[in-house]
Amino acid sequence: MEIVNTVEKLIDIAVRERAAGKTIGMVPTMGALHEGHISLIRRAHEENDVVFCSIFVNPVQFNNAEDLAKYPRTLEADVQLIGDLADYVFAPTVEEVFPVAPTEVYDFGTVANVMEGAARPGHFNGVGVIVRRLLEWVRPHKAYFGEKDYQQIAVIREMCTQCRIFAEIVPCPIVREPNGLAMSSRNRRLSVHEFETSANIHRILEESKQFDNVQEIKRFVETEIAKIPEFQLDYFELADAQTLLTADTLDNPHGVMGFITVYVGPVRLIDNVKYR
Repeated sequence: MEIVNTVEKLIDIAVRERAAGKTIGMVPTMGALHEGHISLIRRAHEENDVVFCSIFVNPVQFNNAEDLAKYPRTLEADVQLIGDLADYVFAPTVEEVFPVAPTEVYDFGTVANVMEGAARPGHFNGVGVIVRRLLEWVRPHKAYFGEKDYQQIAVIREMCTQCRIFAEIVPCPIVREPNGLAMSSRNRRLSVHEFETSANIHRILEESKQFDNVQEIKRFVETEIAKIPEFQLDYFELADAQTLLTADTLDNPHGVMGFITVYVGPVRLIDNVKYR
């Protein structure tokens, strides 16, 4: 593995690997890696000749300064965890990535305006800013993202369409803790009690599959979440799996997903489940 700190060197390496006929896989991350990230890097390693992994806490996708300040920076541990699964780790400074403040403003349409887009203004624009840069610098054949951030994948696909970026966006299944909680870098901010309690998010979503209509599912989830004093529900939405617009029925040709965001103390946790 080689650690790369500059954009110039990153581009030079990627150009050289492509010229050699290598297939390139990329896994963009913000570090604080866990087994969910490693599953993406492992899959990229299995499906490509060369793997690039980026570790960069992107300030322009945070709409909460405290959240940005508290986001864990664990580069040395991350590099050890990756081991030989990646050939190159891009770990730049903010100044290297943004020598001047970015000014791009995207319109990703409905997939970016609902749920996380409504709750975190500017978040997906910031995601588009950094992911576009990374994909244009490396020009991977495939880029890997976890389905815990399902809406983010939809936004990135729209960005690739608009910006004519031809990397294949590969969604990968959610990796969970033994208790069912979706793995997240935020989980390390939970107390032991909060960590165990947070497993109820996944349990409630799974139990909601017993119902046959949207209204019953929504009522059940909201009622069960409210029973747990540690939880504060931000939103629970059932949406078309492709457009992410609100689903009024489970009979939908694209399928229906349930998306939830819960505060456990100050920690904001997201999860999702497929119904149809």
